[in-house]
Amino acid sequence: MLSDSKPSDLAAITQELARVHSTPVRPSATANVILDSAGLPLTDSVAIAAQPTCVTLPAELIAPAQTGLFRALVETTKPRITRLVTITSIVGFVMAAIARTWTFESLATLAVAAIAGTALSAAGANALNQWMERRRDALMRRTAGRPLPRGNVAPAAVLATGIGLGIAGVSLLLAFCGPVPALVSLACILVYVLAYTPLKPISPIATFVGAIPGALPPLIGWSAASAAPGFAPLLEPAGLSLFAIMFIWQIPHFLAIAWMYQDDYAKGGFRVLPLLPNGGPRTARTVALWTLLLVPATLAPAWFMPDRLGWAYLTIAGVSGVAFAWLAARLVIHRTRPAARRVFFASIIHLPLLLVAMVGEALIRAVI
Repeated sequence: MLSDSKPSDLAAITQELARVHSTPVRPSATANVILDSAGLPLTDSVAIAAQPTCVTLPAELIAPAQTGLFRALVETTKPRITRLVTITSIVGFVMAAIARTWTFESLATLAVAAIAGTALSAAGANALNQWMERRRDALMRRTAGRPLPRGNVAPAAVLATGIGLGIAGVSLLLAFCGPVPALVSLACILVYVLAYTPLKPISPIATFVGAIPGALPPLIGWSAASAAPGFAPLLEPAGLSLFAIMFIWQIPHFLAIAWMYQDDYAKGGFRVLPLLPNGGPRTARTVALWTLLLVPATLAPAWFMPDRLGWAYLTIAGVSGVAFAWLAARLVIHRTRPAARRVFFASIIHLPLLLVAMVGEALIRAVI
């Protein structure tokens, strides 16, 4: 589709068309000469008119259009968010799987299915979110460059992609991991698309609602690898402690983003906490409160999984948690965009550090 080509591609196509139509056709020793009814050669111009008007464009001019469409569709799935969601599911899977005995084949099959199913489900939900918010995204500077506002892809294509990916992800989990991981994944999609997304222009509560599908992926991995029967994996304290970390972490993380881009959110018509009356102090206090709650939440997995986690994880979780809380306290004092920005960067350092420390110590203990 030409509408999915870059401007440089369109210019190249236009030049090729001009070159073809401007090049005169001259009889040569090896060319077929077109004769009129009297047996005389037709003029160059008439010969051109007598030929078909179809033009075969070079493959290198068509390929970028197809590649551009694929890249645009991939971009609508929010690859970075999809990657984070998938990683948290892997963490849940590993932490549950370590407690069991496996054959290599069964472990590999289940792990691949859990990872791929989570990734497909998350990608589908993200694509549906961008389809639903395409008009509001066009109003905001930070999202105006997305494929739908730019017109790089048709909304119908994004809708079909989102539905297809979501169905594929849930089906894969159901087929290989069982009904519980599939239902958790389906819940993620439905809450994200049918509750969180429509609520964003209505109430700041959307931030807390959106934290639910963001916190469920560890339970996809956990329930896939757990030995507990039926729905019991969803009630295991160790698995719920991973859900708690992800839920609580998202609140200061996303409120810091809302603070930094509150003008953009206002243009898009989204109701975020910093835009409410007295929004600055309220947002700072909320960030500080939830960051403090995150400290005991990050320590809880060691309590519920003492055979897998110990002082190494506790030390890293405690030190990084206190540092994160200190930056949140500075936001309460200063209430500036740079202070919110520091909280944001602290959040994206704190979570990966926790997850790596958790999985790393658990794997080392399992080997030793």
